[in-house]
Parts: sequence; structure tokens; C-alpha cells
Amino acid sequence: MEGGSGQGLSNGLSRAARAVWAKHDRDSEGWLPLWRHMADSGAVAGLLWDGWLPAQVRRLVEQALPAGAEDARRLAVWAAMTHDIGKATPAFACQVDSLAETMRATGLGMPFYKEFPDRRLAPHGLAGMLLLREWLIERHGWAKPAALQLAIVAGGHHGVPPTHLDIQQVTRHPELLRSPECAQSWRDVQWELLDWCAEECGVQKRLPHWRSVKLPQQAQVLLTGLVIVADWIASNSDLFPYFPDAQKVGEHERVSAAWRALDLPKPWRAIPPSIEDIFSARFSLPSGAQPRPVQRRAVEIAQAMSRPGLLLIEAPMGEGKTEAALAVTEVFAARSEAGGCYVALPTMATGNAMFPRLLSWLGRVFEGREGRQAVHLAHSKAALNEQYVELVRAGRRAVRGVEIDGAPSEWRPRADRRAASTELIAHQWLRGRKKAMLAEFGVGTIDQLLFMGLKSRHLALRHLALAGKVVVIDEAHAYDTYMNAYLDRVLSWLGAYGVPVVVLSATLPARRRRELAEAYSGATTLAEIESASGYPLITAVERDRPPVIEAVPGSGRDIDVHLERLDDDLPTLTERLRRELADGGCALVIRNTVDRVLETADHLRGSFENVLVAHSRFLDLDRLNKDATLLRLFGPPGTAKQRPTAPYIVVASQVAEQSLDIDFDLLVSDLCPIDLLLQRMGRLHRHQRGEGQSERPERLRTARCLVTGADWAASPVEPVAGSRRVYGLYPLLRAAAVLEPYLSGTAPTGNVVRLPHDISPLVQRAYGPEPVGPEQWQDALARAREAHELQRSKQHQKAQDFQINPVGKPGSALIGWLDAGVGDADDTRKGRAQVRDTPESLEVLVVQRRADGALITVPWLSDGRGGLELPTESVPEPRLARIVAACGLRLPYQFSDPETLDRAIQELETQCIPAWQSEDSHWLAGELILVLDENCRTRLAGYDLHYSEADGLRVAHAE
Repeated sequence: MEGGSGQGLSNGLSRAARAVWAKHDRDSEGWLPLWRHMADSGAVAGLLWDGWLPAQVRRLVEQALPAGAEDARRLAVWAAMTHDIGKATPAFACQVDSLAETMRATGLGMPFYKEFPDRRLAPHGLAGMLLLREWLIERHGWAKPAALQLAIVAGGHHGVPPTHLDIQQVTRHPELLRSPECAQSWRDVQWELLDWCAEECGVQKRLPHWRSVKLPQQAQVLLTGLVIVADWIASNSDLFPYFPDAQKVGEHERVSAAWRALDLPKPWRAIPPSIEDIFSARFSLPSGAQPRPVQRRAVEIAQAMSRPGLLLIEAPMGEGKTEAALAVTEVFAARSEAGGCYVALPTMATGNAMFPRLLSWLGRVFEGREGRQAVHLAHSKAALNEQYVELVRAGRRAVRGVEIDGAPSEWRPRADRRAASTELIAHQWLRGRKKAMLAEFGVGTIDQLLFMGLKSRHLALRHLALAGKVVVIDEAHAYDTYMNAYLDRVLSWLGAYGVPVVVLSATLPARRRRELAEAYSGATTLAEIESASGYPLITAVERDRPPVIEAVPGSGRDIDVHLERLDDDLPTLTERLRRELADGGCALVIRNTVDRVLETADHLRGSFENVLVAHSRFLDLDRLNKDATLLRLFGPPGTAKQRPTAPYIVVASQVAEQSLDIDFDLLVSDLCPIDLLLQRMGRLHRHQRGEGQSERPERLRTARCLVTGADWAASPVEPVAGSRRVYGLYPLLRAAAVLEPYLSGTAPTGNVVRLPHDISPLVQRAYGPEPVGPEQWQDALARAREAHELQRSKQHQKAQDFQINPVGKPGSALIGWLDAGVGDADDTRKGRAQVRDTPESLEVLVVQRRADGALITVPWLSDGRGGLELPTESVPEPRLARIVAACGLRLPYQFSDPETLDRAIQELETQCIPAWQSEDSHWLAGELILVLDENCRTRLAGYDLHYSEADGLRVAHAE
């Protein structure tokens, strides 16, 4: 495909074939003939195959074809070359009068654009699929199913494979593909171009050998994703200039210049150190420190597997599961030839906390190596992460993105982010809602992984991105039935792709362990995984092989936590804290709702000087500052430089359960599901502070957890209403039931929960099928279970609505794969709602109006960002706009009611600042602005809102 000149490449084509056009720029009147775009796309696909696509992906296509690697490359290039053959049809070609007229002059007659109302029934992807199918059947004697499994790649290259109904509609309108009065001329040109592509790619002689191939659906998806990438690159007029300017540029010069300018990173080639050195080489271990048993065994078991598969690591908080997962990732990647990894976490906060750890690991992995690797922080607030922003600045290049995600008409505010560094970069082209996951390395929310199971436009790109990686799923216990249904479907596809997966959890129910293993392996007979005991526990799963299950010794650090009931009464809490903190110390009080956090803090401030709150109703910048304060005061020894000696109380919501390495002397917690309570206990005496905890106040050297948030005198226990709303009654009653022996002192250890020894037994009892709790609780538990199972069933059924199907039989074309889908999937409020069964919420950007009417950034922001005046007649300069964008606030549950939500949106839209809605205002366009008065108050949809730096957002019904 590398002729002397671009024009020379087409010398063998007829005048009519050379006249068919593919691209047109209305501003410059530049254009690109179809043969040129075909050649560009094929050349790019070949370069992507050779230098960018991980071997783990290539192998899936190679295994399906008789000549293996050679056939696979030919097929990929041919699929890219032919993907736009549907543009050689009247339905497409009539759109530009001047170019259509040139085609008419060669005998390719067609109606004028305005006289062709049915043309939209045959988008060029669908038209191309039908032409390819016909060509394979009539010219090469293929059966219809065999032809369709290859032609579907062209059909799906614009994001959604056609349905049977789409095909039927075009079949009833043959004039869309060929004008009746010159149908033979159209057919001759279409077949001429397809013959030319087959010859140029070396496919012509291979077609007889491929006729009996049954191409797996996984390969069909990946080829579609590759063709989309090749098409988007080849469609970039910065990289591949239009005619007539580029008409005399040689083929080799044209393609080589574009590839050099694009400069995509090469896939990762993992070279892990020996097991003796992998932890010291990759992580900041103290001198002489050895890997913990669970870390060592995880790596050894990963190395011993016949091929990389699924590895589940269950171990307590603080045992080094993350380091074990990254070490296993390197081992798996070396064996499977994965090109990168993606680490999925429950929330943006946990994603942000993981990002610097991933960067540190990558810095050591690539130390001394040449080249660059793309890194992506995958959540909607990524552009507000300072480390990520530094990578962005380092990675900007002169080449513009290819219409961002291939669709300029679909521009959306805050949808696309840049990224980059010196060795570690987030490549400029690998950005945007759809392309960013193609970066070799990523950290982000679980949503980005779950989107792989959602019927959504350009899903093949996400599959292509993840099929070439090792996937790490952290906090696997943290997802509800709805999300787990998506996760199971995603795992079934990852297993079919052969993607290595590492799953981490401190508190995984045995039934869920089995479900994860069966989803990945496709087996339904893994009962031994559910019945396995021991903790820490490592489970290795490969397709078509029995699982390996091994209990591993712990690291040896045990904590005895003394449990007590505490009445849900604020004066009682205050008096108990006054007693416990008489000699100083740090207490953490975790409430299950923000309203209880604020109510508790207000009361405690009447008796204590130092009371800090942490919850989800803070501006993004304030939340970051709050996290930094918590780490500065309560982080690990050596990090917490200002740990208080005077009494200090933090009242927090669930934000304190995970992501932050914070350590308290005393814990008070609302009753919550058992796995979450154990996570909360992980914040108690988390680190050793002196021999025998001698650096803690004497009274607090024994770890104590006071459980409140329930009426303990009731039978059964009655959790407070807010907790029931958040978690449901059944998990709370099961938690109370398994805790009852400890709370009453009748357990073999009295009221002591031994960590980590008791973690797995408590979790398995709470989530297992066996009855728990006193006899007089059983009727109430049975009723609660019935309601709980009904809710789970509804969630599971609801999750099926937009899920992709399981992997189909080899040779079955992806017709209708995304039928009745959701359109685009992204990490926005609407996008997250597609894979999380949560009430719709509303996010606003918060600014303040001074008494003189001027709009300003909220005044308390640090680093010169507070109190800055904002223009309302023009787009704010980027620095100002970014500050406003960093003041995002998610409104609470009161605004999730559909009527209230609609009313709030209508009221906020009346405050819209037109100048900020310009497409040039990338940070602010499309956002809703909440304007506070000079006292930081406002009214919205019948509620009074008051915001403060100390306490966040308070909401009350308007008088």
C-alpha cells in the first residue's frame, strides 16, 4: 500500500471509481476521494496493529483464522479499508452538489439531495455492510452468515451495529444503494473498489480460506473498535490533509508524517522483577522489610496459574492488598502480553487517593526505560485533580484531536479532558469521553468498567480499551445488586476476552465470591469457592480448570476491639465523649446521614472546642481541603505532623469509611451493615503509636467501638429511620444479630471483636443463609428478608434493561448488539445513573453575589482563588472558569424527587449567564450555577440553603 504518490495508488481504478468522494470541508471546499480515505484508513490500521495494539488483543483475532497472525493483520487492514464503502452509494454521495455532479458525469446518476427524503434510511455504515455482504456472497460464494460476521464491522463503525429492522428497511429501498437507471454502473464501481481493497491488502487469495471461519463475537467487537480508531485518525485533516492541497503528496510520505505527528505510545511490555525483588523494587518499603504473606502468595499463585485469569484476594484493611494487586498485575501482564491496566474503585474520592499510588508504581516500573506511556484518571472530576492537571500540561501537542470523539455536533461541556507527563503522559489524542479509556494505564470509578456492559454508542471502543489490559477491581464488596448485575456481565466478557482480573476485598461474602468466579469463568459448578473458609483467602480461577483456593497466614498484627452499645441520645453521647476524652485524644463519630452529622456536630460544639465535620455536601475544593486536613491531623505516624493532644472530635458520614488513611483513638458508629462497620473499625488504632499504643491517652489505649443509631431496647433492635432509608432494614438487622453476642458479652471473647480474625466469620454469618440472632427476632427478620429479596429481584431485573447480551456463539454476527440502548455513556450525572440504581441527583457550581451585585468566587478559597470578580458579559478567563468549575456541589436527597428536581432546574435556568454558555466556555457551558447571597444563603425549589466552609450545605424547608 505504499506507492510512489497518492495519485499513483489509484492509477488502476476507473474514472468513475476515482470520482467517488468520502470527505468534504464546506469552509475550504477541500475534499477527499473515497479511494484515498480507504488507503489512509488501511495504512493507519496496519500501523495500529503493528505498533499500538497489545498482543493480548491481537491474539483473540489471530486464534480464529487459519494463518494466525498474518491473516489477522490482513483482516484488520481490509476491514479498515472497506469500512466506508457505503459512501459509494447515491444515499451518501448526493449530499454535496459539486462532488455529486462530478460523479454524475462519470455515469453514476443519483437524485438531488433535496429530492431524496428516504436517504436517511441508509446511513453509510449500514449501506457498506450490505454491499460487503453482497460482494462476499455473489462474487466469492460465501454463505450469508459467514459474510455477515465480517461485514458487521463496517455496519458498526459509527458506534451502533445495525438491527434486522434496519436491514429490512434498506432492502425495501434498493434505490438507496444504486440508482435504478444506472444500477449496473453503481454495482461495477462498488465491486471495483472492493476488489481493489482486497488486492491492496493481500486478502483476495485468502478469502477462500476464510469462508469456513466462525469469527467469535469478541473478535468482531475488537475489529470494530480498531476500525473506529483507524477511521477517526484517518479522518483528521490535520494529519491527513484534503485534496487538492495534498493531491501530489506520496503515499509513504503522507502516512509516515501523520503517524509521526500522532506519536501514540507503544503498548506496555511488562518485565517483572523476581518475586524476591518485586515489592522492594516497586514500592517504598522500609529497609529490610519483607512482603507480607498474602502479598507473596498472591504473586506466587499468579505465577503458577497455567494462564492468567481471575485472582480474588480477601485480606484485612492495611494488609497491602493494593501493592499485591499491582505486583500481580505486572506478573499477569508479562504472561498475557497486556498493554496496560485499569484500577476500578467505588468512588471519585477513592480514585483520587489511588491515582498518586499508581503514578508512583508506574514511575518505578518504567524507571530507566525510554518512551512514554499514557495515563488517565477516569472520572468526571479528573480535571480538578492537580497531579492530573500537571500531566495534562506536559502532554499538550500541536495536533488537534480528531473531532474529539468523532462527532463535532455532540459537543458537551466538561466532557473532554487532556492529560500527560515526561515518561508518563495522558496522550492528547487519547482523551474525551470515548477515547480516554484507550490510554494504557487508568484509575477511576467502577462506573467506567460497568459501562462495558451497557448498551451504549461506541461500546466497541470501551471493549477494545479493556480487552488489552489487566483489570483491578478494588472494594468489591461495595456494590449493590444493580451494580453487581452489571459487574457480572462485564466479568463474563472479560473472561471471554481472556483479560486477567484481580479482585480485592476485605469483607467479601462467600456467595458473592462464588458469583464473581462463575461470571468470569462461565462455569456454574463452583460450590467449593462458596464453601471455602480461612482468612486471608486467595482464590485463583481459570476457564476450564478447577479453581485454586488457599487460606494464607495474616501479617501478625491483631487488634482487639471492644464493642459496646450506646443509646441514640445526643446528651448521652456528649457525656460519654467528655469522659473518654478527659485526658485528650481523637474520636471519630460516623453517622449514616449528613443530617445526623450536622445535628450531632451542633450539639457537641456546646461542650467541645474542636469539632470538625466531613461529609459529601461540600464544594469540591472544600472537600479536598477537608481531606487534606484529616490527613494532616489524623494520618499515619510521620505524615500527621499536627496530631492533636487536646480533645478532638471528627463527625463524619460514610466518607470516612474508605480512601483516607486516618487513625483515631475512639470510634462511635451508627449501626450499619457488618462489612461497613468492619471498614469503619479499620480507622480505629489503625497504626501503632508507641509500644502498646503508649503514645495514645492512657484511657484510650484499648480500642473501643461504641455502636449507636438504634433503639437497643426494642425487639428486634430498631435502627434509626435515616439508616433504614440508606441501607434497608434487613442488612441492619443481620448486622445487629451477629453483633449481639459481642454487645451482650456472651461471645467466646466477651465483647471483643478480634481483627482480622473475626472479619470473615462475621461477614459470612451476616450475609449467609443461616438464621442469626435471638429467637424472638426471627419473625421480624423473615419479614425484612422477604422485602429485601423482593427489592434485590427488582434491582436485578431493572439492570437487565440496558445490559448487553452474554457472548454469543462464534460466527454469530453482532446484529442488534446495542438495540434499544441508552445512546452515549459517560461519567456524568446521567451516565452514572445508568449503572447505579440511585435517585437522580443534581450538581451545581456555586458562586456568590456581593451586596453591590457583582458575582465572585466564594471568598474563603485559598491560594488567591477566593473573592475574585467574575465577568457576566463575557467568557471568564480559563483560570477563573476552572476555579468556578472546582466549586461543584451535589444537592442532597431533598432534590431527588422528580417534581422538586424539575422545579430546581427551572429556577436555576432563570439564573443562567448567557456568556458562560458559549462553546468557548469549556469549563462552564451547560452547567447550572447556584448563586449565594452575601450571607451564603439562597432559596431553591421551596428549600432554604445555607453554605459554610466549616459545615458545608445545610437544607431546610422554607418557611
